[in-house]
Amino acid sequence: MNVVVLSDTHAPRRWRSCPPEVAEHLRDVDVILHAGDVCVASVLGELAAYAPVHVVKGNNDGPDVVAPETLDLTLDGLRIGMIHDSGPAKGRPARLRRRFPEADLVVFGHSHIPLDESGEGLRIFNPGSPTDRRRQPHGTVGLLTIEDGVLTRAEIVAVT
Repeated sequence: MNVVVLSDTHAPRRWRSCPPEVAEHLRDVDVILHAGDVCVASVLGELAAYAPVHVVKGNNDGPDVVAPETLDLTLDGLRIGMIHDSGPAKGRPARLRRRFPEADLVVFGHSHIPLDESGEGLRIFNPGSPTDRRRQPHGTVGLLTIEDGVLTRAEIVAVT
């Protein structure tokens, strides 16, 4: 199963429509995970034209973005937790392990800082932002491959 992970698209200020560099990764994907700060629901409709979308509510999401604060889902046997704001970097893996005790992977956003790290028996993954890189050198998205409950690839790729 091929998954694209997005966060912090910040439409319409930063995302007027899906950037071509992001669309390249959305073709032939099985599912899209968005870790919040979509900001307007139209982005979810745009993404859903590529694949099913799972989203959590971000702190900048408007009232038209209907999404839970956290989400637990299983994709091809891999247990995934999602949240927008994972809190401070210090103690993050242990805090997310407590929040998502059954998860193999936790996807989050908010900081716009790409991160792929393991600790506390948990892999945590922030794709960064494709459109609002802040102090990062590039806008980024995450690419995951899941096979029979195993995360066989987790990659953060530049799109700007």
